[in-house]
Amino acid sequence: MDSSAPTPPPQPAPRPRHRDRHGRGMRGPIAPPQVPLALSRADAFDDLVRDAADRLERRWPQLADVEFAVQDVPWPQDTPPSDDDPVPLGRLIGAAKDRPSRIVVYRRPVEIRAKGRDERALLVHEIVVEQVAELLGLSPENVDPKYGEE
Repeated sequence: MDSSAPTPPPQPAPRPRHRDRHGRGMRGPIAPPQVPLALSRADAFDDLVRDAADRLERRWPQLADVEFAVQDVPWPQDTPPSDDDPVPLGRLIGAAKDRPSRIVVYRRPVEIRAKGRDERALLVHEIVVEQVAELLGLSPENVDPKYGEE
């Protein structure tokens, strides 16, 4: 072998294969956080309850002290025996000396009964109105004049 023969130039290292276009990587998140695609079902349900509560708090300022909560399913002790509705959709827990009144909406029973997003939003609003009416000692129609119309 002749040692005077020129050595071939070194070959560049092979580039790793990228699955994205032109090897640039992802340019940003698929969906920004404010878009509903970025919300889980539980987060979207929480927003429905919060919207219904905010809507009623504007009309009834005394609801500012009431806590609104979401629970996935009712606990067995939360469900009084009833023949007409075996699974409750919401519950009012009265105030005690160390805590304010609380309105709880049960997410899974509501999701099972509602067929779509619009129907779910309407059902959540009706549940919140009914529980607020029970708290205030009024009829649901007095709490929200649009109750039952939609």
